[in-house]
Amino acid sequence: MLRFWMLLFFVGLTVSVSEKKQKCLGGGNHKQRPTEENNLKECTLYTKSSCCHADITEELAHSPVIKINTTYWNRCGNLSKSCEDYMKKLECFYRCSPHAAFWAHHQYEAAIDSVPMCQKFCDNWYDACKNDLTCVKNHLTDWEIDERGENHCRNECISYRQMYTNGTDMCETMWGISLKVSDSNCLCLQMNEMDDKVIKIMKERSSNSSTTTSTTKDDEELCHLQTDKIKQVEEIREDATGI
Repeated sequence: MLRFWMLLFFVGLTVSVSEKKQKCLGGGNHKQRPTEENNLKECTLYTKSSCCHADITEELAHSPVIKINTTYWNRCGNLSKSCEDYMKKLECFYRCSPHAAFWAHHQYEAAIDSVPMCQKFCDNWYDACKNDLTCVKNHLTDWEIDERGENHCRNECISYRQMYTNGTDMCETMWGISLKVSDSNCLCLQMNEMDDKVIKIMKERSSNSSTTTSTTKDDEELCHLQTDKIKQVEEIREDATGI
């Protein structure tokens, strides 16, 4: 038990961040500030602190996903379940994550810019979708949009493996400048439960440095040390409580 509290104290010291009250991205049906949202139909990773309302996730809760608002996902046929799961992760991050605003675009309030993605996530996403079909490379700008705001193909459907060279190309092209493959394998997002901890470290690093454009060896080692300590605390907490 003493070991548990010592580790908890260490993590509290190393990942605590002096932050302003969180806010959400502007526009896009986001809340002004994140709040608990217990009735999410999808995107449950963000239940405890969500920038979206439950009704926003209803269209994402069904498989196959046909459309979100006026954007159809099936213009080249329904996505495979494996590909759809990755697309949902990214849609959920944009709509619901309380941290998305950390990467808010400096000109467009409802847009994100250069969210640092783990190379492994991008490669796995590519593998999941490579045999699916698409007709646009940039899903934000390459559609033909009709008077109702609905998207249509301008070009023929081809496989993702034909459209994108690899996972890096896919991550850094599909959503324009929204995502960027990180040069770190720790200070990056995987759209899972560890993101919250990693983002805390990123924010602490940002507050202590005039630049966040490159990752040093010390940054990488500190990130791995802190995330390992967090995992140890969670494991000890589970053992102590029997959860």
